[in-house]
Amino acid sequence: MIKNQIDKDLIEAMKAHDETKLLVLRGLKSAIKNSEIQKQQELTDSDCLGVIQSQIKTRNDSITMYNQGNRPELAAKEQAEIDILKTYLPEQMSEEEVKSLVLEAIKTSSATSMQDMGKVMGILMPQVKGKADPSLISAIVKTELSK
Repeated sequence: MIKNQIDKDLIEAMKAHDETKLLVLRGLKSAIKNSEIQKQQELTDSDCLGVIQSQIKTRNDSITMYNQGNRPELAAKEQAEIDILKTYLPEQMSEEEVKSLVLEAIKTSSATSMQDMGKVMGILMPQVKGKADPSLISAIVKTELSK
């Protein structure tokens, strides 16, 4: 389980005095716990992947803001945190693999226009959760539906 791995890595980070990793893992554990409290049930690995992706998205947004604010040192810190979080995600799918799944989902849902994007995403997301960047998936779906 992902949560067990996070606990083990947290202990290792404490022993190694790795402050950055310790900070990231504590934040991740807290986010997972908050999500469990909100859902009133223990999270599955799939749910944990969603929390991790959410944490990565937040940091990516911060990087954009720091770069706009001319604060490269803070952007680099956020990128280091993303690199730690990405170790818990499964191997990411290539753009071609995602495109193939998108085309299959469009065919399955009989989608013909942008109004059908929700149907396509509903079919796709359970298949690719944690394995591909949601913004990439969304961009490919938009491209294919606008053809």
